[in-house]
Amino acid sequence: MLQSLIQIADAALLSATQRSGSHLVCRPGCTQCCHGVFPISRRDAARLREGLQALEQSDPAKSQRIQARAAESLARLNPHFPGDTSTGILSGDYETSPLFADEAENALGDNEPCPVLDPTTGTCDLYEDRPIVCRTFGPPMRTADGNLATCELCYIHATTEEIAACELDPTIPAQEAASNEAWNTVHNLHGETLITYALRGPNPSR
Repeated sequence: MLQSLIQIADAALLSATQRSGSHLVCRPGCTQCCHGVFPISRRDAARLREGLQALEQSDPAKSQRIQARAAESLARLNPHFPGDTSTGILSGDYETSPLFADEAENALGDNEPCPVLDPTTGTCDLYEDRPIVCRTFGPPMRTADGNLATCELCYIHATTEEIAACELDPTIPAQEAASNEAWNTVHNLHGETLITYALRGPNPSR
């Protein structure tokens, strides 16, 4: 099911990208969306760890750089983490914490770089294993209240109609939720975490 979801998400992104044309300015080296903390599923976390383990074999130096950045990020985030720091699982009300303040300029985690981001190249060191939210960010996507949200760097000169015509497959959030629920049930897991905590070591406790 997971591989199917990844294929669906990647196909949806390709379609939205083709429809967006020059309005979608995402490119290697543009790292705005790689800064700021955001929750990821336990399945996304497991996939990142699997990717890091594979990288330890194929490129130990790169793996060590990721782990060093993750350790630095952990030191910054731990004092403010809204959840269980021993497991890395976020509490149910994490969005009310200073780390996830509603107003971006007030959020403590707003400028936190993703530990998988290579600051020299501006690219993702675990690109093939990145979370679903990273795979689908950029094109217009429907929010819970029905609005279309986009990356603030894109679609600057697009009309409302043009933005709507570039919408990412609106069924993806529901498909992702179902996939995550099924995976959590099989592995007896719950909750969400952050990329930093996903990369710090073995699979966290339930």
